[in-house]
Amino acid sequence: MNPDSLASALFDVVAPILAERRPGEDLGVSVADITLERPKNRDHGDWATNIAMKLAKKVGTNPRELAQLIAEAASSIEGVDSVEIAGPGFINIRLEAGAAGELARTIVDAAEKYGTNETMAGRSVNVEFVSANPTGPLHIAHTRWAALGDSIVRLMIASGATAVREYYINDAGAQMDRFGRSVLAAAQGEPTPEDGYPGEYITTLAQAVLLERPDLLNLPVEERQSVALEIAYRLQLAEIKSSLDRFNVPFDVWFSERTLHEKDASGLSDVDRSVDRLREQGHVFDEDGAVWVRTTAFTDDKNRVIRRSNGEYTYFAADAAYYLNKTDRGFETKIYLLGADHHGYVNRLKAVAGAAGEDPDYNIEVLIGQIVSINGARLSKRAGNIIEMDDLLNWIGTDALRYSLERSPADSPLDLDPEILRKRTNDNPVFYVQYAHARTFNAAKNADDSGVDRSVFAPETLTHETESALLGALQEFPRLVAFAAEVREPHRVARYLEEIAGLYHRWYDNCRIVPLGDATVEPVHHSRRWLNDATGQVLRNGLDLLGVSAPERM
Repeated sequence: MNPDSLASALFDVVAPILAERRPGEDLGVSVADITLERPKNRDHGDWATNIAMKLAKKVGTNPRELAQLIAEAASSIEGVDSVEIAGPGFINIRLEAGAAGELARTIVDAAEKYGTNETMAGRSVNVEFVSANPTGPLHIAHTRWAALGDSIVRLMIASGATAVREYYINDAGAQMDRFGRSVLAAAQGEPTPEDGYPGEYITTLAQAVLLERPDLLNLPVEERQSVALEIAYRLQLAEIKSSLDRFNVPFDVWFSERTLHEKDASGLSDVDRSVDRLREQGHVFDEDGAVWVRTTAFTDDKNRVIRRSNGEYTYFAADAAYYLNKTDRGFETKIYLLGADHHGYVNRLKAVAGAAGEDPDYNIEVLIGQIVSINGARLSKRAGNIIEMDDLLNWIGTDALRYSLERSPADSPLDLDPEILRKRTNDNPVFYVQYAHARTFNAAKNADDSGVDRSVFAPETLTHETESALLGALQEFPRLVAFAAEVREPHRVARYLEEIAGLYHRWYDNCRIVPLGDATVEPVHHSRRWLNDATGQVLRNGLDLLGVSAPERM
């Protein structure tokens, strides 16, 4: 029996009690009001609910009296062993061993589907993250959002949403001009421009450009920079994609900012149209020859210029055009993941949503991540002033880096110790979880060799206290996935997996799957094999949501 089925069964006994106490009245109570929690002390049962305290006032009685009525009726629910009242009106419920143990078969049968849910079904979500300028390699500041953004999308998909990962390529504007001039200067053997990009990677790009276009320096001066820029841009973007592939972060959409400025057959661009569309919503006004958006109506600290008096668009215009483009592509919710230095963008982006006629509190979310520091990490020799993602991957590894970035809330500063992350000990959280998974695989192999398979299942035999604790935690996985998706917090999955690993190790040390010596294989051994495999499946599913591998041996 899972929490949802128990809540439904409880509602079926609560509803008649309410109808008897308040005949003919609609109290607006549904199954959603039945909240279940795991008691901190397992001696108090498998589940606890405060439904009597929530409803007592509505029916004009005290919580303990209502709890008594509910407890008496709930004791007859199939699969419930006992119901007790605690404190001011808490109801503690203990399941029969067979009902609790049945979960192991449910998980094994569901396989990779266990944990998926429909809490976000019907929602279309665009998650934009990383979006680094294509003017240099990805670095440490991008790694956290790469890991978190990907896992947030995985959680949403697991919860029924249609969600895509989108990378916004900032390939228009002054930074691209600086990039092109920097590469061309290196190709011509000249010093880096005063406002240019430093680092050996620029020299490497310049050499690659010359290999592809050996005639570059023979071109007219006015053509050299554009040619150098386009080749270097393509090569640098390819390197960014390669780094993200290594980090197990696949993007569904690579959106070029340039496309927002391209004119169609009518001579208008998306940026041009964005001004007209915002004007139609009544939020655009003209002043001093410039075009403004009244963003102060949507919590922004000042109104924004969208087109200057000289006719040039501001970056706000591109923001608006991009947001509207996402809406046109059918995305109900737009999520932006931004770095710690982008707090000023929050109100601006929400103002874009409001000015576009959408709800800034619903249609857009802006998440701000805090900085990451890594003890002992050295600046990249290639880039000169950053710590590159590729260097971190070479040093720490994809799994350890991803997991460590995902196991803490995004809005908390993070200081990682690579020496711990490189260790193959329980001090390393990702090793601890992966080892637990490998142990389930090894235990299953040993069980196969001893004739302990899944041909028999007697869930009522899974009565050891460590089995009850493990089953109780495994039961929480679907609800945890749904909640982590809703609050955009992958770290909840990581911490949960560490709890499962600890419970599994304690169970494994106390309950034998394979009998000693020549002892007979009993139904309990087969049933423990089911529980072992169920635990491995949950660990595997959880690691996949984090984009981390689940090795079969360590």
